[in-house]
Amino acid sequence: MSYDDELELTDDELLPDDDTATDTGDGSLYEHFRIEVDRGQVSLRIDKYLSEHTPHSSRNRIQQAAEAGFIFVGDQPVKSNYKVRAGDIITLRLNRPHYDTTIEPEDIPLEVVYEDDALLVVNKPAGMVVHPGVGNFHGTLVNAIAWHLRNLPTYDPNDPQVGLVHRIDKDTSGLLVVAKTPEAKSDLGKQFFNHNTHRSYNALVWGNMVGDEGRIEGNIGRDPRDRQRMQVFEPGSETGKPAITHWRVMERFGYTTLVECRLETGRTHQIRAHMKHIGHPLFADEKYGGMEILRGERTASYKAYIQNCFRLCPRQALHARTLGFVHPVTKEQMDFSSEWPEDLALLIEKWRNYMKTK
Repeated sequence: MSYDDELELTDDELLPDDDTATDTGDGSLYEHFRIEVDRGQVSLRIDKYLSEHTPHSSRNRIQQAAEAGFIFVGDQPVKSNYKVRAGDIITLRLNRPHYDTTIEPEDIPLEVVYEDDALLVVNKPAGMVVHPGVGNFHGTLVNAIAWHLRNLPTYDPNDPQVGLVHRIDKDTSGLLVVAKTPEAKSDLGKQFFNHNTHRSYNALVWGNMVGDEGRIEGNIGRDPRDRQRMQVFEPGSETGKPAITHWRVMERFGYTTLVECRLETGRTHQIRAHMKHIGHPLFADEKYGGMEILRGERTASYKAYIQNCFRLCPRQALHARTLGFVHPVTKEQMDFSSEWPEDLALLIEKWRNYMKTK
């Protein structure tokens, strides 16, 4: 790979992320990136060196790739603290072939909640991947957005200075904001970074929550035993990134609880990992243990009831319900809300009816 190609390396290429990650299964590695360290280069940690030479990749993601054994010098994998030297051949080798990251417009139904010259707000259905990645090269939300804005000359779906400002997981439904201009994305990005946005999620979790509201604080980082799952570490730990979730009870169903979650930070799988951490995994969240019967009766009728619930909503019961931010141009406060999708609405109604029998 040439040095010019290296400049286009993205975080998603450095390490497979959340619901788009897959594995070859046979242990083979494929070269994605190669660079030779220039003559006269002073001794420097490899994570710092690569972060300076790959502008679209964060140092944290480079460190994760190194810890996963994906960064090599010569034929030897190295850790983040390796000091590069002149003449070193650095390669990134992943357990999947390189893929074309070019985003093509695709005629996919898109629910637009709001739109103006600077941005649009969309309501993503569960099951739709947000961004193309391993195993999901087509049919994503950004492909649908590219089609929706195909006649806008200033919008290039492959330009990182425009497009989605934040993400939600494949099987989470709800609201997302898209920037049409670099100025809008820069402004909105700062609001998200500074935690000035307002976001709330509705989630059905296992168990009867103790108290009516609470706060969960704990760093979130990759689970070392499962790279597709996140784990909660002690606040202030050197592992993971700080994360805070506020929750309050909306309805109680005995063996499950409907809660509203407000994010003070926005980490990968934050609500899912935090709720698992306090002993209340999201209902039907297979990745975090919510697809098992964790509370309730031992009767055959109850087991059949839960299996019917799983079939009704076969994904984590999580919906990005509200989104608020300051408009990057008009500076007005913008607040949006979306209704529960059918699967989640039917699931909650089923639990309401169940409680009536009790």
